[in-house]
Amino acid sequence: MHIIVKDKEFETYLSAEEIDGRNSELGKAITQDFAGQELVIVGILNGSFVFMADLCRKINLPISTSFIKVSSYSGTESTGKVRSILGLEEKIEGKNVLIVEDIVDTGISMDYLLKTLSEHNPTKISIVTLLHKPEAFQFNYALDYVGFEIPNKFVVGYGLDYDGLGRNLPDIYQLSTP
Repeated sequence: MHIIVKDKEFETYLSAEEIDGRNSELGKAITQDFAGQELVIVGILNGSFVFMADLCRKINLPISTSFIKVSSYSGTESTGKVRSILGLEEKIEGKNVLIVEDIVDTGISMDYLLKTLSEHNPTKISIVTLLHKPEAFQFNYALDYVGFEIPNKFVVGYGLDYDGLGRNLPDIYQLSTP
């Protein structure tokens, strides 16, 4: 299926059913890996809010949640610079932290987050991302849980946006090639 968001055409890449199935698998793995422990789940706004909400319901552990807002995108391109807009309010010292991200492509934002959150002395920081673009990734830190590896194409839907639009789409769409 093809859709138009703003001025660009996108085609279906991952269905809502595929995403939900993978979220169940990720939730089960996280539950097993942190069995008997509490977990602070830190969502990266704005993109992770849909994924984080669905994922939290699949994790069978005592959890608390918080959000950080960072941005390194303008339109369909990464600016290469991170701007911290909204900071962490939850105390994470001595706690297990799970960063929830919608997509890790260059890794610039995540690298910034890892450094920033480490300053708060958590016991452990783990990362779960719904999407990962290995071709674009510029770092060598571990991504503990990856929903889907995707090609280096721009995607929208399920929390991901194009200039603020498309986050409410239940499926994930990739930019159509002419």
